[in-house]
Amino acid sequence: MPPHEPSRSYDAVIVGGGHNGLVAAAYLARAGRSVLVLERLGRTGGAAVSTRPFAGVDARLSRYSYLVSLLPRKIVRDLGLNFRVRGRTVSSYTPVERAGRPTGLLVGGGERRTREAFARLTGGAREYEAWKRFYGMTGRVAERVFPTLTAPLPTREELRARVDDEAAWRALFEEPVGVTIEENFNDDLVRGVVLTDAVIGTFADAHDASLAQNRCFLYHVIGGGTGAWDVPVGGMGALTDALATTARAAGAVLATGHEAVRIDTDGHRAEIGYRTADGEGTVAARHVLVNASPQELAALTGSTAPEPAEGAQLKVNMLLTRLPRLRDRSVDPREAFSGTFHIAEGYEQLATAHAQAAAGELPAAPPSEIYCHSLTDRTILGPDLADRGYQTLTLFGLHTPARLFTRDNAAVREELLKSTLAQLDAHLAEPLTDCLAVDADGRPCIEAKTPLDLERDLRLPGGNIFHRALAWPYAQPGTGRWGVETGHANVLLCGAGAVRGGGVSGVPGHNAAMAVLESDARTI
Repeated sequence: MPPHEPSRSYDAVIVGGGHNGLVAAAYLARAGRSVLVLERLGRTGGAAVSTRPFAGVDARLSRYSYLVSLLPRKIVRDLGLNFRVRGRTVSSYTPVERAGRPTGLLVGGGERRTREAFARLTGGAREYEAWKRFYGMTGRVAERVFPTLTAPLPTREELRARVDDEAAWRALFEEPVGVTIEENFNDDLVRGVVLTDAVIGTFADAHDASLAQNRCFLYHVIGGGTGAWDVPVGGMGALTDALATTARAAGAVLATGHEAVRIDTDGHRAEIGYRTADGEGTVAARHVLVNASPQELAALTGSTAPEPAEGAQLKVNMLLTRLPRLRDRSVDPREAFSGTFHIAEGYEQLATAHAQAAAGELPAAPPSEIYCHSLTDRTILGPDLADRGYQTLTLFGLHTPARLFTRDNAAVREELLKSTLAQLDAHLAEPLTDCLAVDADGRPCIEAKTPLDLERDLRLPGGNIFHRALAWPYAQPGTGRWGVETGHANVLLCGAGAVRGGGVSGVPGHNAAMAVLESDARTI
């Protein structure tokens, strides 16, 4: 709560203080506009926050979103943010049992080491050469597509010309990604590692005709123009704290505990009604930017809400006293967990899990992936925990759509968590529970969030981390110049549900701010 009530009128009112709303606020305030951010919760940050979820334990975990790839360096530079990321030397490790013995695929640590890891797993050089060709192709697409995210939307043909590679365009934009994966790779495990980027938070099969999996894959391989996924130093909350500091310093008012309840607009001026613990109030604005879901936008404006696209993930946060030992003794756990540790994510395993979930059943072998933030960034741990060798683990489960939890969210969450950890334990030389820290009340330091939990905590429709199905990064009928426009001329959507939204990127916030400044320039 700010030290005073909001003034009566602003150039821009932003509904929602998540990272995109804060990006928009910072840009507009630095451009000399008066800005008010109305945030329902008692803090800003939305899903990009760091918290201490375990009682009496000084570990600041990225509770919801946890890695950074899509945040353009342009935004960090433009806003002068005190925020850094660190790269991971290991991209991934995927354990598997072959010929009755534990082994796995380590990607990272240099080209020679990665080549040798492929050869040990697959018995030859073919899969590694295919890997190099495939990711060479996605890297070239990333270099050409990523810079367009903070510019007005290109047309489909303009983006196709920019990609300038018909085979790449067909593979990523026109054919199901499963076709491309099967054409390029033979090994089931290698195929699965590639496919995971297409189904993170997206419930789709490799051959889904909607190409939802292709859109998800594209956004996971173009970040930063390289596709690299980096660790936010200080946790994800370090980003939103830096954004809030910058926005305030530029003059924006951040009103927490203020829930927007309606937007009335004639296309030129708007009145925003809000609710606090003490009552209700209104403010006026020339522009309204909604950093919330399309469903919330519809509710605020009295419009027809689109059908939600359900979320399909399990998010688990853990604190360990030490990393567990692996059955595959050829890999140091500190390397295996520093990248993305894939569990039950072979190609056929992913297909089976999707089919079971589509039939209304929990996957028998739930696929998931883990990484250890504290191996790359020890600052999220208090000095005592860091000195004693404690480590964090973040697990992200796939193919668990919201519909599976509606009968009994708590019971299904517990069942899924148990079976997910059992899949991990199958590759460990000791049970994970032996390594879990305990909180001040003697409880294990582990928490799980289902799509229904995210819908309740963060108002994500259906628990969808992208707010709705991801869109292609080019103009389509009704998308507008920046991909943030709505049916009301002075109301913009600056959340993850905007075109080119999803992930921790700040792109919708940047683009909404640019649309406002362009509109102002036309009226001067």
